[in-house]
Order: sequence, then C-alpha cells, then structure tokens
Amino acid sequence: MVDESFLHWPFFETRHRELRDALESWCTANLPADHSDVDAACRKLVADMGEAGFLRHSGAAAGEALDVRALCLIRETLARHDGLADFAFAMQGLGMGAVSLFGSPEQREWLEETRAGRAISAFALTEPASGSDVANTAMTATREGNGWRLDGEKTWISNGGIADVYTVFARTGEAPGPKGLSAFLVPADTPGLTVTERLEVIAPHPLARLSFDGVKLPAEAQIGERGRGFAIAMSVLDVFRSTVGAAALGFARRALDESVKRVTTREVGGAKLAELQMVQGHIADMALGIDASALLIYRAAWTKDMGAARVSREAAMAKLHATETAQKIIDAAVQLHGGDGVKSGEVVESLYREIRALRIYEGASDVQKIIIARQTLG
Repeated sequence: MVDESFLHWPFFETRHRELRDALESWCTANLPADHSDVDAACRKLVADMGEAGFLRHSGAAAGEALDVRALCLIRETLARHDGLADFAFAMQGLGMGAVSLFGSPEQREWLEETRAGRAISAFALTEPASGSDVANTAMTATREGNGWRLDGEKTWISNGGIADVYTVFARTGEAPGPKGLSAFLVPADTPGLTVTERLEVIAPHPLARLSFDGVKLPAEAQIGERGRGFAIAMSVLDVFRSTVGAAALGFARRALDESVKRVTTREVGGAKLAELQMVQGHIADMALGIDASALLIYRAAWTKDMGAARVSREAAMAKLHATETAQKIIDAAVQLHGGDGVKSGEVVESLYREIRALRIYEGASDVQKIIIARQTLG
C-alpha cells in the first residue's frame, strides 16, 4: 500500500484530496496503458484523460491561476502507475503553459482544445546548441508584412511529430541574449514546419527534431509581449519544474512499494529479506528520501499557489532533490530485486529507464544547482 499520510499535510485542501482520490480510482481502472505503439498510446491517453476531466487541470481558464499543487498531485499519481501517462498529461500543461499565463483570448481557444483532450500540445524551446542555455537561442523570427517568418531548428521536442500545436521560442532581435526572444503559437500543419527526425530514447516517448523553413505566421501568433520570450519561458518552467519533481516522486514511491513487496516475500538463507538489517537500512533510506522530496515539492507548489511571483529557488530545490533521490531509490530497488531487477518488463526495470531523463529535461541537475547558488548568494 502506498503511503497516503502526506495528503493530510497542511499544504493541501479538501479539493486536492478529492482530486487525488478520483484520479487514483481512474488510474487503477485504466493504467498502465499499452505501450506497443507509443504515438497511439499518447493520443489515447490524452483523449481519455480529457474525457475524464483531468486535463482541465493542465491549464488555467481565463481569469484563473494554475493550481500547482493539483498539477504535482496528478503527476505524482500518474507516474506511480504509468510513466507514459504522466508524460502525456505533463506535455499538455507544459505545451500550453505560455498560453495559460500570457495567451490572448484567441490563443486560449487552443488551450480549451488541449484541456479537453481534443488536441495535443508541445513546448519547442531546445535547440542543438542551446539546451540549458536558453539565452543562446538561434532560431529567428523576422517581421514580414504584418506577420512573422520563422527559420531555424528545434530538437528534443516532446510530443514532436504528434502535436497539433507548438509553443515556439525564437529570436526577434530587440537586444542580444535573453532580452531578444519572443514566443509564438504555431499550428503543426503550418507550411514550412516539418518533422525532420524522430528521436529514440531508453524510455520510449514521442520526441522529434523540427525544422522551420520560412514558416509564416500572423501577428496574432505572438504570445505575450515582443522581446519577453525568455521571461515567458522562465515563468512556465518556474511552474512546471516542481511537477517534474512530483513525477520523480511518483516513480520513487512505486519503487519503494515494489521493494517492500519483494523483501517481505523473498527468502534468503531461510529468512525474509526484510529481516536483514542491511535491507532495513535500504528501506529506511528510501522512505526518508521520499518524504524529504515530497516536502520540498509541495512547499514549492504551495508557495506558488499562495501568490508568489517567482519560486525559482524553491522549484529548483524540489526538482534537484526529487529527481536525484528518485534515481538512488530506484537503483536500490533494482539491487533488491537481484536479477529480476534488470529483466525487461519488470516494474523496477521500467522505472530505471524512466527516471534518467528527469535529471536532464527542464533544466539539468547542475543547472538547478546554479539557480540555487545564485539565489542564495544574491
């Protein structure tokens, strides 16, 4: 049984506990998904979660604020059941994050489609030479008549190839570095936008490299103010970094559950593994790491929900600790499972593949340390 005592921490309100209970029931009935065709699985997961009403939490309706605690609870719960379900939900939120926070009424029509599960979104920020260094973005957006022309390349784009709409960041040239970027909403069927490569990774997810060759957009495609693209991207990441930690927390909780089942049923030398002090030490370390991660994650989420303009330090701490700790917990779970731990198809084997990317995307662990240090020294 997964530990649910954290739901009664003062970070949460009754509505959060009710949401989590409803999602837990849905997950038990519908997950894990069939991963044999990842693209089809993601499309179905988005449609099903939209129909069930859970995707409405992935973006904020006009006049409302994103509920970051709800986002974190949903990602933690989904990840504990199925990493691909977490991915499908998370990308709906991240892909439309800029529209949730800064979008026009016309752009928000796309948001309503993604919240209903009728459209799939993607967040196109990373480039071959500018992963963590967003200020080094090279893709250009130049004025052409009353609109824009986009030229360049994006890579490692989640939902690339299956998305219906992309939030794209490009250099509009108001100033060098971070002050010269703007954000744009680009429908996937826009001429000049092509998927040039589908990227295969150790935990299969839809990822792609995209090419923008003379992509023409109307002026209304610009999200927020011109030259504010870097600030928009950072505001989105400020919200969603905590949720990456929540997904890692879900993976870690599942690893602990699987480990407890293993050590309480497996015998070595006539005794249960759970009776060995060394094994008890591993279980204690897992439980400690999980609670510490949860406290950091829900502190960051609560702080944002209480109206803080930015939670860069808190979100960076939450993501860094939760993802690094989950990697250690899952590694220990694999060790406790022995040979079964590396057997294809085993739960802990899939967790081992799922967790690794979380230490890289939305700001690698070393980048989070830089953010924490600058905030502490600043």
